Amino acid sequence: MSDTPANLRRKITGAADLESVVRTMKAMAASNIGQYENAVSSLNDYYRTVQLGLMACFQRQATAGQGVVQKEGIGVIVFGSDQGLVGQFNDVLVEFVIDELGKLPGDKRVWAVGERIQSRLADSDLSLGQSFVLPSSITAITPLVGQILLEMQTRREQGEISQVYLFHNRPQPGAIYAPVSQRLLPLDEKWRRNLAAKHWPSKNRPEVINGTDQTLPALIREYLFVSLFRACAESLASENASRLAAMQRAEKNIGELLEDLNRDFHRLRQSAIDEELFDVISGFEALSKS
Repeated sequence: MSDTPANLRRKITGAADLESVVRTMKAMAASNIGQYENAVSSLNDYYRTVQLGLMACFQRQATAGQGVVQKEGIGVIVFGSDQGLVGQFNDVLVEFVIDELGKLPGDKRVWAVGERIQSRLADSDLSLGQSFVLPSSITAITPLVGQILLEMQTRREQGEISQVYLFHNRPQPGAIYAPVSQRLLPLDEKWRRNLAAKHWPSKNRPEVINGTDQTLPALIREYLFVSLFRACAESLASENASRLAAMQRAEKNIGELLEDLNRDFHRLRQSAIDEELFDVISGFEALSKS
């Protein structure tokens, strides 16, 4: 059935309302990107301090026992999204996780952070464990990281896992995001050797208080905290960047739809006006002849 001016008017009103919602969501996504990127940037100095502490401990250790890799019990932390309208954000990450974990031997247990990523992972052959709610603000990241660290410690003490891998999307220059992975535990031996081989930034050599037996575990806990906090903030920044791009595409499509609807409305309105004018002219001519 052909559209009438009234139907077109309703469609135009609905599209305009939807465009207003899309603009609001776009503004919120742009605002969120800034705060999460600032959080990642603010971690750099703290991460640098923790890294220097680890460097001092590694340089004093004659042997490196943290780099031994066992083949069973792998814990996998995956940061995804809780909300939709993020394009292929979760799908790309799940494909990357499946591909990377397929290269690792041993039993794997996945901890999903985000409802959407959990549903995607549930459709795969991976074994799902504890799930976590994705924070909606910077202040909520710290409690989440504490929960994850507690779960990691509990599973390790129970002998269920010996390795921990981290997966998330990271913002990239020239692109919205890219999936990345990191082995949290045991500490990567190559990374450990490279860190120990670095030159200390000052002439005064550091002194490890209370020895490495007490200081090193504390620094490793801080390293894990910073790594998880950064991964969560980068994932949230990537999610909002993906949502911003999706909203920009939606806004463009709605704008084009509104142009088409307005053009059709004005054409129908002009046709109705022309018909009324023709009726008036015909009536005038008929009266003139009579």
